[in-house]
Amino acid sequence: MIEVAPSPSPARPPGVHRQGVQAETWQPWARRAGMALVAGLPVTFLAIFFVWPVATLILRGFAGTSGWDWSGFAEVLSKPRTWRLIGRTVGQAASATAICVAASVPIAALLYRRSFRGRGLLRALLTVPFALPSVVVGLAFRALLGAGGPLAFLGIEDGFWPVLMALVFFNVGLMARVVGLFWVGLDPRPEQAARVLGAGPWRALLTVTVPALAPALLAGGSLVFLFCATAFAPVLILGGATYATVETEIYLQTAQLLDLRAASVLSVIQMAVVALALWFSSAARRRREPVAKRSGAGSGLGGIGQERGNGGRPTALAPSPTFAVDWPSALVTALAVALIGAPLANLVYRSLLTGGGLSLDNYLALGDPGRAGLPYSLAQAAERSIVIALLAGAIALTLGMMVAVVLSRRPRAPWARRAQGLFDSVLMAPLGVSAVTVGFGFLITLNRAPLNLRTSFWLIPLAQALVALPLVVRTVLPALRSIDPRQRQAAAVLGGPPWRVFWDVEARTLRRPVAVAAAYAFAVSVGEFGATSFLARPDTTTLPVAIYKLLGRPGVDNFGVALAGAVLLAAITALVMALAESRWDRSPGLAKRTREGARA
Repeated sequence: MIEVAPSPSPARPPGVHRQGVQAETWQPWARRAGMALVAGLPVTFLAIFFVWPVATLILRGFAGTSGWDWSGFAEVLSKPRTWRLIGRTVGQAASATAICVAASVPIAALLYRRSFRGRGLLRALLTVPFALPSVVVGLAFRALLGAGGPLAFLGIEDGFWPVLMALVFFNVGLMARVVGLFWVGLDPRPEQAARVLGAGPWRALLTVTVPALAPALLAGGSLVFLFCATAFAPVLILGGATYATVETEIYLQTAQLLDLRAASVLSVIQMAVVALALWFSSAARRRREPVAKRSGAGSGLGGIGQERGNGGRPTALAPSPTFAVDWPSALVTALAVALIGAPLANLVYRSLLTGGGLSLDNYLALGDPGRAGLPYSLAQAAERSIVIALLAGAIALTLGMMVAVVLSRRPRAPWARRAQGLFDSVLMAPLGVSAVTVGFGFLITLNRAPLNLRTSFWLIPLAQALVALPLVVRTVLPALRSIDPRQRQAAAVLGGPPWRVFWDVEARTLRRPVAVAAAYAFAVSVGEFGATSFLARPDTTTLPVAIYKLLGRPGVDNFGVALAGAVLLAAITALVMALAESRWDRSPGLAKRTREGARA
């Protein structure tokens, strides 16, 4: 009988067995503890600086001196002015949303489904308004339509029409981007089949493609409605003395009439409208996720910074446009470009215009601390804005990265998935809740122990970070979700601790999205006006607030200096966005080796 010796076990590279056992024993516990720690800081931040102020604001509207009291709601809702404000707010938001939704399809058809020279420049131009401070936009349209402006003959210096134009200016590019990035991931075969069966290009578009775009249209339209319903600076600057919305009425009741109860009731009404818009947006986003994952559109804000789908491969484009077929799309795009370019070009021209012709006098006056009785110069306010925006951006970027890491994971337990969904919904709320409401909530909660920050310098950076936080998450999260989970698994099997896995696999992939997120956080913070207008003191006044105060002072010279300040604010924002959009080199390092291991 022949004995067969047992075959030796396969040889392992030195240390692999030990590292593998180590990964199986302590890594799950380390991962759970790490996720709890990473999620704990953003949750605490949101609880203190969002949930607490907003909840206090709601209770202020419902509660009286001796308990629950509904008389405040009855009193406010019984006034005809309240219903006019609600109708005006909903009407202007619905009108701007309808225009943006209707224009987004032909614009997306031209800029995302056709290939021609200058397409990238047009895309960039349509993205500019999203990053511009709202004060700059309001002042640009005032200079365009007001006295001395090239369109003053229209007679619409203030009121509904200039506000509507400003809202479309802000959101038409965002809406086109959401639709376009969704469209490039659609299967083109149904439209091709319709064309083979005899349908013309426009009939195929309206009967086949547009219904397929419904999830993106609904998701983007809900976000646009949300932004328009909570618009503050354009309404305040362009609305005039008689035109007001719920947003500006909250400011009026708080800052001028000191009626906190009425302001609380109006804030609760506004949050109900915002919650409904967020629900529609969330439902539509869930419907579009399967296609969005293929197209790289991400979620939330249309996948900022994500231009390619299908694993990073460029999406095939249709042939170059022909005039006979694409002239309506070209016409709508040209109108959108004119709507964006004309106010900005006129803003720069009017800032150089003085009584003696074109000169730099308005810009030289930015350093005058006594301008119109202000105790500071606009140059000092600009320096303060940059410092505050850098701090706010750093806070938002740090917390946003933590949130994005938590939301990018796919927990197995049903309760963990539900908790993750709730966390995502709470995170989106600051994007929809009015910045005026946030500033008002800060005033009535953070003015006593244990957090008495009313006179603290950090109050404004914290408020601005809260406003920018959802934008950071929606910029970074699609990039994290696009990473193949096998890369993390391969790095973990090789014995890397969780922080090393994140650094070698994910951090190197996130250089460009993080740069874009940081730029957007800075842009949102440096131009933030709603919450800052409540919280600013003379020693913490930012450039947007200083510009608005200068507009309230009589004199042509003050208006010219305000225009120069707006150009300076826009230039700061544009410079930061241009630096962020530049190409970043990616070092392969261990990330490349991990990808090779995952493929093996």
